[in-house]
Amino acid sequence: MWRSCILDRAIHIRGMTEARSQSSVSIAKAPGPGRPRSFDEATALEAAMNVFWQKGYEATSLDDLTRAMGLSRSSFYGAFDSKQALFIRALEHYSRNGLRGLREVAGTAQDNPVDAMMLALSDPEGSPKGCLLINCITELAPHDDKVAEIGRRHLEAIEEIFAAALNPGNPDSVRDAARAYASLAIGTLTLRKSGISADRIQETLKQAKTILTG
Repeated sequence: MWRSCILDRAIHIRGMTEARSQSSVSIAKAPGPGRPRSFDEATALEAAMNVFWQKGYEATSLDDLTRAMGLSRSSFYGAFDSKQALFIRALEHYSRNGLRGLREVAGTAQDNPVDAMMLALSDPEGSPKGCLLINCITELAPHDDKVAEIGRRHLEAIEEIFAAALNPGNPDSVRDAARAYASLAIGTLTLRKSGISADRIQETLKQAKTILTG
């Protein structure tokens, strides 16, 4: 699911490389009573993200997390404080690296960066499990202000990336179009989760582009 998506693959690779390069962030405390054992925080965070992605926040238990992360409860609490705190860190990590990956898609597109971003975001042939952040916004944002804030910032940043690609010289002039493209890409994730075929999603993107550029 994580590696099946063009954009999510970029997020995964960059996120792991970035986190591993920051060796000072890794937990490496000497073992002893009440002390967390040594472990690689990047690997643990990656494992937690995958658990939250597969099960959702509410259905994920502390046992699910510690088992996937390879941690004892004391190490978990010593490093991440709580399930909620870990979840927020996972979402922020995902958002940060996802936006960086989207900028890379736009920056390396040879012909049309908007089309490249739409394909990366919608990922018609990807897993039906969808985007981690969008899933969490749907599940938790209505009653969790922090998740709603992360989601709002993420979606606004996607719009900004589209605006910069549509009109690099004056992105403010194309905000409405950028919002439409971003909304369309995010909407196709719902279609994919509903089991709509890749062909139909690609046709939807094609027709929508005709309307937006017509």
